[in-house]
Amino acid sequence: MVALHFDQGDILTGYEALHDAAAWLDVSTRGRIRVTGEDRARLLHALTTNNIQKLEPGESCYAFFLSAQGRVLADVSVFCFADHFLLDTEPETAQKVREHLDRYIIADDVTVEDIAARTAAIAVAGPGAAEVAQTAGEGALLLDMSLTGGPGRMIVVPAGERDGVIQRLECSGAVAAAAEDFRVVRLENDHPRYGDDISERYLAQETNQLRALHFQKGCYLGQEIVERVRSRAQIHRVLMPLQIEGAESPSPGTKLQAEGRDAAEITSAAYSPALGKVVALAYVRTEHTKVGTVLDFAGRRAVVGLAPS
Repeated sequence: MVALHFDQGDILTGYEALHDAAAWLDVSTRGRIRVTGEDRARLLHALTTNNIQKLEPGESCYAFFLSAQGRVLADVSVFCFADHFLLDTEPETAQKVREHLDRYIIADDVTVEDIAARTAAIAVAGPGAAEVAQTAGEGALLLDMSLTGGPGRMIVVPAGERDGVIQRLECSGAVAAAAEDFRVVRLENDHPRYGDDISERYLAQETNQLRALHFQKGCYLGQEIVERVRSRAQIHRVLMPLQIEGAESPSPGTKLQAEGRDAAEITSAAYSPALGKVVALAYVRTEHTKVGTVLDFAGRRAVVGLAPS
């Protein structure tokens, strides 16, 4: 994470708090799906890219749902509890995930329940996130999850308790941040988001999120393509971080060149006040993914793979 240190006597902005303290954001629109039943682990294991069956209560993992063609349908954070799994996903994919699960429940003892409408979710991020989140109150569900790629927690409570949780977080020093603050910091941390940087257009390995993949687990939907890519290295582009000179951010879909030929396509970009340049994520052709490779964006240098420290 980009290291910034501000005078604690100052009133921190949301962006500053994400770097140096703790900030919160209401993310109740995210998908929250509760999966119960005796066959819940077997079903999720067969439909996702990670090893769900090895999870014990209190553990979690990040995973993809794939199509039969190996394209990424959605990403999820899977949290294991004694009697259920909780899936957290992006707002754009919540309905898709529910329908995908329902489609494959045949004779299985599995129930899929959308709990988003009756709950609230508050993301807390920054170096002080874990400590601040502890003040959310008795009964609050604290999930070890970050939307920025840095230290973070997700707090889930009944919808009616939302305002009380926010009040306690702010009394503990957390600062309200805007969605754009979270977006800038996640790009500083090279943290992709499904819907912006990942979509059904891409194969699992193209996303460069190998933490979502378990290569020794049993058969699952889309595994044949994942294994083929692994064994034959058959990908031509990879999602990579970029740092671009100047303050103007390229729009999604912008092409960058190397030696006059298209070499990368931007998915997300934002100006980083901490770095004084634009940070971005882009799908870069594999021959240009070496750290330090320089690409061209309208006469400006775009350097591949230099993650902030």
